[in-house]
Amino acid sequence: MSPNPLPNPLALSTSCLGLHPSHALDDKLKTAARHGFRGIEIVYGDLETFARTQNSSPISAAQSIRMLCNNLNLHILSLCPLENWEGDTSRALEERFRIARDWIVLARILQADYVQMPAQFGTKDVTGDEHTLVRELRALADMAAEDEPSISIAYEPMSWSTYYSTWQSALRLAEMVDRLNFGICLDTFHIATEMCCSPHDSLKLFYIQLSDCALFTPPFSPGHPWYNASEAAEFSWSKNGRPFPLEEELGGYMPVVETVRAWTFDWRMREEGFGVGEGGRRVESCVERLREALALGDKKGGANL
Repeated sequence: MSPNPLPNPLALSTSCLGLHPSHALDDKLKTAARHGFRGIEIVYGDLETFARTQNSSPISAAQSIRMLCNNLNLHILSLCPLENWEGDTSRALEERFRIARDWIVLARILQADYVQMPAQFGTKDVTGDEHTLVRELRALADMAAEDEPSISIAYEPMSWSTYYSTWQSALRLAEMVDRLNFGICLDTFHIATEMCCSPHDSLKLFYIQLSDCALFTPPFSPGHPWYNASEAAEFSWSKNGRPFPLEEELGGYMPVVETVRAWTFDWRMREEGFGVGEGGRRVESCVERLREALALGDKKGGANL
């Protein structure tokens, strides 16, 4: 990979490098480092599987992964995804805080900057009462900041989230939570052009995620091969039609370059996709395409990241 001209390190999610249980976390980390990445986002399921295969506790597994990342010169950006946590009325608040506390302990061991939290996407046994959500998320942020190092919560609005599916609504929620360590994480799959010409302060945007998406052909319907009546259409789309940025040969067509150019400030990014060695090669290729496209635009008078 060529030298990074952007003012931030490139980070890669372990989900990009294979989703099958046989895709070992340590192999994924070595693949990421081999392809020039210096940041990594650890998916909790990968850490859990690694612990099970090593016959160790999650804490011991996190310690081993931290040492491996140190040896590979990989910085751990985040532990993700702490999902369907806020507003869940099916579980006692004490139980949810116990789970969150375990995540924060692991994040500190990993020396991760963030715990990533997708906005609630459950449709049963959840509340959208904003006072309740703000109170719970504020308490979560306070708990994450109780000890050193403080862990930040990166809240991600997803296109199928139940109450906060846009960057505007998620940013408004983050401002109500009003904690320095609670902000948002944006993914281009969910909100490709939503942030163009935004008048809002970017300080609450911790990092963004880059994905493309394939056009539905034919339109989504019960006869479509991706159709699943039990999940949101966008969720099915995300699972089946989500190539890396600028992979037009795999159906990518979203204005990813224009979106990145609109987000002209210091950001971290990750790329999402699937498959270990092949995934590493594809991500490296897509990063090069993105850089070339941004550089071409700059020569034509575009923004300089």
